[in-house]
Amino acid sequence: MQQPRPTAGRGAADRTGADHRAALGTGDTLDTRDTRDTGDTLDTRDTADPDAGRLALLLDSAFLLLLAASLNRYLTHHSGTAQAPWVIGLSAALAVARPAGSWLDHRRPPAPGRPRRWPLALVVALWVVLVLLAPSFAWCAVPLIYSVLRVLPARAAIPLVGALTLLVVIAEIRLPGGADATLVLLPPAVAGLATGVFLVMARQAARQRALIADLVRTRRELAATERREGTLAERERLAMEIHDTLAQGLSSQQMLLQAAERTWDTHPATARTHVRTAAEVAARNLAEARRFVHGLAPVELSDGRTLDRALRSLAERESAESGLPVRFHLDGTPVPLPTAAQSALLRIAQGALANVREHAGASAAAITLSFLGDQAVLDIADDGQGFDPDAAGPGGGRGYGLPAMRARLRQLGGRLTVESTPGEGTVVSAAIPLTQR
Repeated sequence: MQQPRPTAGRGAADRTGADHRAALGTGDTLDTRDTRDTGDTLDTRDTADPDAGRLALLLDSAFLLLLAASLNRYLTHHSGTAQAPWVIGLSAALAVARPAGSWLDHRRPPAPGRPRRWPLALVVALWVVLVLLAPSFAWCAVPLIYSVLRVLPARAAIPLVGALTLLVVIAEIRLPGGADATLVLLPPAVAGLATGVFLVMARQAARQRALIADLVRTRRELAATERREGTLAERERLAMEIHDTLAQGLSSQQMLLQAAERTWDTHPATARTHVRTAAEVAARNLAEARRFVHGLAPVELSDGRTLDRALRSLAERESAESGLPVRFHLDGTPVPLPTAAQSALLRIAQGALANVREHAGASAAAITLSFLGDQAVLDIADDGQGFDPDAAGPGGGRGYGLPAMRARLRQLGGRLTVESTPGEGTVVSAAIPLTQR
């Protein structure tokens, strides 16, 4: 009988990481409420973000405070002028219009990417008229600039901020006392600094939100992939267990019942023996089915039985049930193996013997379990008709059996080799590295 040269292999798995992309604006817009580039807003408000509401409240409070201070200054110096009633009226209108726009956005949030612009336009128009009448109100432009940057796209907000700043400079020049270099240079410096800081912070917020959205999406995709892989792994496990237990058991029962049918009239005692054996196989299959549905170890490995004892029992049972002489040989000193490794080697032995019984036409078979220091090797050899593994292809030409064996060993970092020649028998060798314990 041909003996194999034990070989072992280790599986390798390559893992690829998700490519985290950061979505940036086009330069025309920076909407940080979500990661979509709407193309028409530089709005950083988010109805679900309490900080956005606090910022709106802060800007409104600052605007009203500056408005009140400017009105007080104006009335202190110009209370008796003909323009005073208009200034007071415009100040009152601004005091109502500014918070009213924020209140409306809070009660009826605008559609994403489409902020309401008419409240801002109304406030800007009232403020421009007021500044033309009373330059003292120019400093209300500071919170107004932030509002412009929050609501309008950058391509519209920056020119408008420039125009508002120019109006502030003109208003400062018109103040009593004449032009002052500080008053001329300070408004553009403040406006430029405010605009630059706001744009940088808005773009950083957009990048951060885009990254968070990408991470969330990647996590969902990973979870979905893991679920699919888990489903496929469980399906493969059940397929291998069914093939190596139920299918092989049904095949044995069929052979025993056919033998009983042939000898029923001539040798009734022998026929009844075959039927009893078939019933025992059916009971064993039922127990196996219940165990693999619950992910338990095979019956042969329950109650602390070792792999060599289970293989010896398998050889004796196969010899008794099929009439094919099967001997077992242990080579080396047994070492403890993980339950998964023992189950895999036992199932491989069962599947290999089923192939021998159904396809090989052999007169004898042998199971050899070898412990070679760094690996455990299981050999199943027969003296049957053999076949050409190269001509049979990767699957070995024997249905699901050999692919299932390879799949089991891949999970443990092992390797399956098949040595066979037509007319000279077959040796199936399964090697598992002991370092995988």
